[in-house]
Amino acid sequence: MIRLAYIGLFTVLSVGCGAPTLETPECREARPTIREFYSYHFANEMLFTKESLQARDRFLTSDFRKDLETSPDGVDVFTTGSDDIPRAFREGKCTTISSDHTTFEVLIFWRDDTRTEQRQINVEAKKTATGWRIDRVN
Repeated sequence: MIRLAYIGLFTVLSVGCGAPTLETPECREARPTIREFYSYHFANEMLFTKESLQARDRFLTSDFRKDLETSPDGVDVFTTGSDDIPRAFREGKCTTISSDHTTFEVLIFWRDDTRTEQRQINVEAKKTATGWRIDRVN
């Protein structure tokens, strides 16, 4: 009888102790786009050119892509807006603005022999007919 009580208690505790998901459905849906985009961006040439913009087109809203077409070559428009290239990133907290609009904190990092630095940028994602796309980087 005691053995059955322990088995029942163990079952209740193991089922009831799962970690709750704190993100909204919009954030959970948009997060892979942010992660995939920045993984691609950091694995390839990060300085802006017309060709690099075209290669990232699948991640961007059409409005954001049009805004970027006039950007100067030789800067990283997706992290610093300069030629100061970070070495790593991590996507962080997400805030849902509406059912089709989110904002992510993205941390960018520099680390070498003379510098260890971290900055935060904000990346807005928008749900489009073809899925979640990046709509702005601040």
